Amino acid sequence: MDTIARIAVCTLLTITPGIGAWAATPTPASNWQVIQRHVLGGSGGWDYLAFEPDSTHLFVSHADRVLVLDTGTGKQVGAIDGLSGVHGIAFAPDLHRGFISNGKADSVSVFDPATRKVTQTIAVGAHNPDGILYDSYSRRVFTFNGHSSNASVIDAASGKLLGHIALPGKPEFPVSNGHGRIFDNIESTSQLVAIDPVAMRVTATWPLQGCEEPSGLAIDVAHQRLFSVCDNKVMAVTDATTGKTVARIPIGAGSDAVRYDAQRALVFSSNGEDGTLTVVHQDDADHYRVLATVPTQASARTMALDENSGHVFVAAAKFGPAPKPTADHPRPRGEVLPGSFTVIELAPTGGR
Repeated sequence: MDTIARIAVCTLLTITPGIGAWAATPTPASNWQVIQRHVLGGSGGWDYLAFEPDSTHLFVSHADRVLVLDTGTGKQVGAIDGLSGVHGIAFAPDLHRGFISNGKADSVSVFDPATRKVTQTIAVGAHNPDGILYDSYSRRVFTFNGHSSNASVIDAASGKLLGHIALPGKPEFPVSNGHGRIFDNIESTSQLVAIDPVAMRVTATWPLQGCEEPSGLAIDVAHQRLFSVCDNKVMAVTDATTGKTVARIPIGAGSDAVRYDAQRALVFSSNGEDGTLTVVHQDDADHYRVLATVPTQASARTMALDENSGHVFVAAAKFGPAPKPTADHPRPRGEVLPGSFTVIELAPTGGR
């Protein structure tokens, strides 16, 4: 049995107990592959990637700056400098503003997407702002603060800090349904929380059964499904209305990001430890099949999806020798080799 067939069988066997068996028509393996490597270079680490809405411009966090790649031409077309420990990038297209979380400076940098100039710096009143989200329903920006176990709430138009939302543990990536509900993975407790962005409070806390240390999160708004990628090589699918786990899907090791493509009914997991992209087909709201496990590059753990083309972009680099493990850093990683930082573009070359 080939690798794709084994993964497909494993997928069927890992559907959440109680959902019931389901008959699936076999689907040919998707011919996904790397089609381009965009070398950006520089040194230092990275985190999230984000597309500017209605654009081919991909904003890529890279240590103390955000690099802007035009995915249409493959050229770097700009950068936002003077940042500090960049984690995430969010856009408020209705306000013509962008927002960057500075994990080391405990702040958010507001920038003009047209000029790529920082126009305001906002202290978040908490430590290590990581995931960042603009919620169009409330017109507020939320940072999820890894060292404070809370979220900071900012008025997106004025930049005023409105307050904080206490969370039950270390938060990870957030998503919004655009209709008055925000969701966030709680990595340290293996939970999902639902948040009211106007009342600024947690309205539900759900266990992520069978999911260890969830990080990346994506949402299917039409079917109200949440996708959490977990450290134990599982993608957990949750009903966003009830909090019930409806499916578990096998993925690769070291995933830190997941994206949902509504147009093509696909879910992607970028797996940095084994250097793969898991491509999953959504048969319906509760049933999923792994179509392909595509080689990328070790360390390619974060990801962005171009919703127009359907192409996937992951960031990776090469590393020098790792230092010896310590109690504080049991799995240390070597320094990024200068000039090796790359955005890898993947796309299908045939039918699903």
